[in-house]
Amino acid sequence: MTSIGGAEMVDWNLAVATAIRLARPGPDVTRDEAREIVAELRRHAKASEEHVRGYTRMIPEGHEPADTPVLVVDRAGWVRANVAGFRELLKPLFEKMQERRSGSPGSAVFGAVGGKVTGVELGMLLSFMSSRVLGQYETFAPPTRDLPSGADGGGRLLLVAPNIVHVERELDVDPHDFRLWVALHEETHRTQFTGVPWLRDHLQGEIQSFLAETDVDPMTIVERLREAAQSLTGNRPEGTDNDGDNGRSIVELVQTPGQREVLGRLTAVMSLLEGHADYVMDGVGPQVVPSVAEIREKFQQRRASGASRLDQALRKLLGLDAKLRQYRDGERFVRAVVDEVGMDGFNRVWTSPNTLPTKAEIAKPADWVARVHRKTDS
Repeated sequence: MTSIGGAEMVDWNLAVATAIRLARPGPDVTRDEAREIVAELRRHAKASEEHVRGYTRMIPEGHEPADTPVLVVDRAGWVRANVAGFRELLKPLFEKMQERRSGSPGSAVFGAVGGKVTGVELGMLLSFMSSRVLGQYETFAPPTRDLPSGADGGGRLLLVAPNIVHVERELDVDPHDFRLWVALHEETHRTQFTGVPWLRDHLQGEIQSFLAETDVDPMTIVERLREAAQSLTGNRPEGTDNDGDNGRSIVELVQTPGQREVLGRLTAVMSLLEGHADYVMDGVGPQVVPSVAEIREKFQQRRASGASRLDQALRKLLGLDAKLRQYRDGERFVRAVVDEVGMDGFNRVWTSPNTLPTKAEIAKPADWVARVHRKTDS
C-alpha cells in the first residue's frame, strides 16, 4: 500500500480492527434463527433475479450475464469487504499524495503517526456505518479468500443480516416481506451492472477522474476524518455544528473546480442508479411483497427523521443526506420517464454514457426525454 515517510497513509488493518471492536452488537437471535435468516435471505436474493429482470426488461432472455456471488454477512464482514474496496479504489489518490508530500517538511511526522491515526478514525466511521447499511452491490470488489467476487472484475452482492433484522423489528413490519423487499433493491443494482457492460468502467473512470483532480494535503483529509470521528464520541468542539465549512460534507470540502464538474456527473449517475432501484423494488412489490405499501411508508419515515441529532450531524458530514436526496430525486426521474415513454423507452438510458441523464435532467426528466428520444427517433 502507498506510504509516506516509510509508513502507510492509512493503517488498513487497524481500521478493520477498530471498526469491528467498536461495532454495535446485532439484535438478539438464537443460532437456529440466525441460520434460518441467512437461508431465507439467500432464497430471496435468488428469487429477486427473476422478478427484477422480468420487470426491468434490461437483460434479454438467453443473454444472462456471468453470475456474481451473493454474500450474507454480519457487520464485521461488511467492514472487511468495504475496506478491501477502499484500498483498491483509493490507490491512485494516495500515490498522488505520496508524490506531493515526499521530502516535504512534516512528512516524516505524518509518516510516523498519520497512518495509525487515520486508521483508527476511519475505523470509527466504518463502525458507525456498519450498523446502518442493509445491503450493497460492491461494484469494485477485489476478491479475497473469505470474500469472493465475480469473474473478470465483477462485483458481489452483500446482505447485512443483523441490520436487516434490526430494521424490520424497529419498523414492526412483516420480516419475510421486508427481507424480500431489501433483496429486490440490491438485486436491481446487480442487474444494472451485470446487464450494462460499460457501466462499471464508466463509473470507475469518473471516480478516478474525481480523485485525480484532488489537490488536498494529506493532513487536511486527516483533519476531516478526525472531525467526523469526534462527532461519534461527542468531542467535537463547541460551535462547529453549522458554522462555515463545518456545515459541509467531507466530499464537498475537498472539491476543486475540476472535481465539481466530475461530481455533478457522478451525482446524476448515482441518483439514476439509486432511484431506479427504489422504483423497481416498489414496482415489483405488489406482486410478491403483500405489505409493500406499509413497508415503504414506514421506511420513508425512518429515512427522513434520522435517529438523533448526532445521527443527523454525521449524515451531513459524511454526505449521507446527499445520498437520501439521490433516492428521492432519482426515483422521481425514473417514474416520470417511464410514465412518459414506457419501460423500454426508459431503458434507452443504458445505451451509452451519452444517454445517461445530466444532473439538470434528473431534476427535469422531460429534458432527457426530449434529448434522447428526439435524437434516436429522428
